[in-house]
Amino acid sequence: MTPPASPSPADPSRYDVEALRTRLRPHRDGRVDDSIPALAAADPDLCAIALALPDGSVRGSAEAGVRVSVQSAVKPFLFALALLDTDGGALERVGIEPTGESFDAITLETGTGRPPNPMVNAGALLTASLVDGTGPEGRMQRIAAGLAAFAGRELDVDDEVAHDEHLRGDRNHALAHLLRAEGVLDASADDAVAVYARACATLVDAETLAIMGATLAGGGVNPRTGDRVIPARVARDVVSVMATCGMYDGSGRWMRAVGVPAKSSVSGGIVLAARGGLGAAIISPPLDAQGTSVRGHVASELLSEDLGLHAFGG
Repeated sequence: MTPPASPSPADPSRYDVEALRTRLRPHRDGRVDDSIPALAAADPDLCAIALALPDGSVRGSAEAGVRVSVQSAVKPFLFALALLDTDGGALERVGIEPTGESFDAITLETGTGRPPNPMVNAGALLTASLVDGTGPEGRMQRIAAGLAAFAGRELDVDDEVAHDEHLRGDRNHALAHLLRAEGVLDASADDAVAVYARACATLVDAETLAIMGATLAGGGVNPRTGDRVIPARVARDVVSVMATCGMYDGSGRWMRAVGVPAKSSVSGGIVLAARGGLGAAIISPPLDAQGTSVRGHVASELLSEDLGLHAFGG
């Protein structure tokens, strides 16, 4: 007996993101991150979805223009800039293997002293320090320009968030000192934390984050501006590490269920880079135990199923 055919995937250009948002509203589990006041004050009802298509058009739900700090969703883009500015040399300074540990674990690779991968905090502190620029201010400017190129527009930074991330980031300071002790980090520990904190404080909305994801998914070309931001090989390397490490110790479960390279953040954002040059983003602050947006996880599974995005099909 022939099994029934699977339903054809929906057309992304016609996908009803508002209907998806309605399906998410009943999910009220999770809790808002409270590591700094700005994150603790986030609206738990915020729920925004955006799809960025290869032609540069964006399908956004209600609230898709509400800005939050990008937080850890900046890590793939820091890795991309570090690879670009070091001509691939960053791969000698940071590993690419998943850890099975939390994003801020005080641990480095055994034998090398390197961060295990660029998607955990130790790795992001290092990659942010590897971008071009004279001193921390120069690196901050380079990162701001790079993120703007991924987004296709200038992005603001929340100075209060940057200050609090720097001031309260005790574990990041510990990691930076550990990297210094291993001879891996050239910048001072305080400068490394300051640069990374400012990158995390960059403000994005769901539509902007989706465009940034589509730039990675499209081989490094921004679909809205048509500008090549990074070489195709760099984009491939970044998306590959997102697939294996982007969701921390939940990355294996994520790839089984969603099958799309992605990066989460404690502000409730998730950026996805899907095959075919499609980018997506969900922003909803309540988080699960892995620090992933609860609604964002559900939305990603539904998007993958509805649009046929799973990298391994089925």
